[in-house]
Amino acid sequence: MKRIRINNGKVGLVFRNGNYNRVVTEGSYWLTPFEEIMQYDMSKQFFPSIELNILLKDAALAALLQVVEVRDNEIALQYENNNFKAVLVAGRYAFWKGATEFNFIKADLSKVEITEEIDLESLKRKEFVPYIRMCRIESYEKGILFVNNKMDKVLGPGEYYFWKNAKEVSVLKADLRQLQVEVSGQEILTSDKASIRINFFAQYKVVDVEKALLENKDYEKHLYIVMQLALREFIGTLSLDELLEKKESMAEYVLGRVKDKASALGVEVKYCGVRDIILPGEVKEIMNQVLIATKKAQANVITRREETASTRSLLNTAKLMEDNAMLFKLKEMEYVEKIAEKISNISLSGGNQLVDQLKDIFVPRK
Repeated sequence: MKRIRINNGKVGLVFRNGNYNRVVTEGSYWLTPFEEIMQYDMSKQFFPSIELNILLKDAALAALLQVVEVRDNEIALQYENNNFKAVLVAGRYAFWKGATEFNFIKADLSKVEITEEIDLESLKRKEFVPYIRMCRIESYEKGILFVNNKMDKVLGPGEYYFWKNAKEVSVLKADLRQLQVEVSGQEILTSDKASIRINFFAQYKVVDVEKALLENKDYEKHLYIVMQLALREFIGTLSLDELLEKKESMAEYVLGRVKDKASALGVEVKYCGVRDIILPGEVKEIMNQVLIATKKAQANVITRREETASTRSLLNTAKLMEDNAMLFKLKEMEYVEKIAEKISNISLSGGNQLVDQLKDIFVPRK
């Protein structure tokens, strides 16, 4: 006979001639020479040395065990004392009751969405990488979820996690911020056959994600073509001179023409405008010549107007001096003063006659 002791938190399985006989818990026991015992720590998972189904036939042992069965297309999240411990794949697992609190959450991997009550921090752990798909929708985006190439639902901003399985899962995203489309270097003929190049732009926003992503393929290209056709329609009916006169109304016309068509694309055009109108080299040179000639003519008109005004002023001054001898003398002295400012010395020759002439200038006659 052999005496053994099972300490607190331990359990023993007694085998007789290699076959399971009984379970023993805390206490002292006598074993016969044909019996042997295997002790297990009740705070840890139970890994049996023989088939678990054979052991579970003993009701006393089954009452001490918590058995978790994980089927195909399932996983189980193992928590010890409410802390995540491991991911259990398909199989049967046994845990001792009492010493440690074991909790389990089973997840069905055949689904797409994660409906189980699993906290986000657990899903971000490396143990879940083989089982999880993740998609992030930014705050300025919306997305459409497709399952097996079929639309499932519209997703708003946030992080989304899906089970990884045989089903094909994809997400199409649309940017909801204000965007801009450019029609650059577009060559268009006016009604008088003048070839011009135009740079045009429009600012727009996606307002209907389903229309933009599902009902239309590449809505940006469609919007570009709609704008291009509206520009050709506007410019093709005007001559070059008319176009240059009405260029401010081009944006309003294009906006009116593309508004309904843009709505069918799931977008709203907020604003559009002309950036540049580029003329051919020959036309530009001719227009520059016309502009120069026009400005010269305007300059000549202004010059003639000023000369006429100056002559009229001189005539009025002459009439006043003719009627007033003192005014004439003052004007004479004014010019002499201006002359004197430009000279430093005066040399006189000619005798008394020249002096008398200077006297006549500076001394008024009585």
